[in-house]
Amino acid sequence: MTSRPDGAAAFAAWRVMAQGAAEAALERSLPPAGARPARLHEAMRYAVTGGGKRFRPLLAYAAAEVCGEAPSGWPRRLVDAVAAAVELIHAYSLVHDDLPCMDDDTLRRGRPTVHVAYDEATAMLVGDGLQAQAFEVLATALATHGGGPAATMLAELAAAAGPAGMVGGQAIDLDAVGGTLDLAQLEEMHRRKTGAMIEVSVRLGARAGALEVDRPLHDDDLAALSGYARAIGLAFQVVDDVLDVEGDAATLGKTAGKDAANGKPTYVAALGLHGARARADALYDDAIEALARFGARADRLRDLAQFVVRRAS
Repeated sequence: MTSRPDGAAAFAAWRVMAQGAAEAALERSLPPAGARPARLHEAMRYAVTGGGKRFRPLLAYAAAEVCGEAPSGWPRRLVDAVAAAVELIHAYSLVHDDLPCMDDDTLRRGRPTVHVAYDEATAMLVGDGLQAQAFEVLATALATHGGGPAATMLAELAAAAGPAGMVGGQAIDLDAVGGTLDLAQLEEMHRRKTGAMIEVSVRLGARAGALEVDRPLHDDDLAALSGYARAIGLAFQVVDDVLDVEGDAATLGKTAGKDAANGKPTYVAALGLHGARARADALYDDAIEALARFGARADRLRDLAQFVVRRAS
């Protein structure tokens, strides 16, 4: 794995800019804390604004650049709406994932989870509210772009978030507790549970970037970006499994060692630590190869792939 000579500094500057755009978009998307029902809105903001890598919005912004959007053009409301929508879906999934009926976790991003800070019923409503808010934000932004793009993008987000994607993967995960999955079954689960929302972040970012500047988005380009996203989606989960074994709560911002304690199938259990690291490296190589057609336009996506496999939290 190699870095471009000026890549680290350029990526760091871009990341600050993109995260700032994402935070501003999320702030615009969330109900005011004091609006009624105030406790629900306060808890929704708690769930979303408590930090995090904003990895899915970063993917959306980077893919938008590949397909027409330039960072000098920010803010672009449609790309911002995509960034906010995918992060709202992600935040809702974490709130529900932490509930006692799921993973029963008490720590998220270094703070008490929503059901601990508030209560279980409020946490359920927070997740429900954030999911609905995501579709409202994206649909509102798409309203000025005609029926075809709007229908396609909303359908893709729904498929990635629902039983064919993230929710279905979570169901497979619950069913597998205490059992074993072979590598193919494990990867199918994580293509849904983690990978579907990562892939749709890239696809919607690409579509939005092209729409912003009124450029066609070629099927071959979208297919290449999807290949990239599928590879890093799996790599992200492989690294998560490694960090669950090697990390600690202070670094991760969440409880370490929960997967093994709960009897969950993981890449480390299937491949061992060395094999899991090798799998992450191979997936990184696949992701980089998928971007070859785009040249320097995809440098930020390359940086994000490297971030995935090198991260420590």
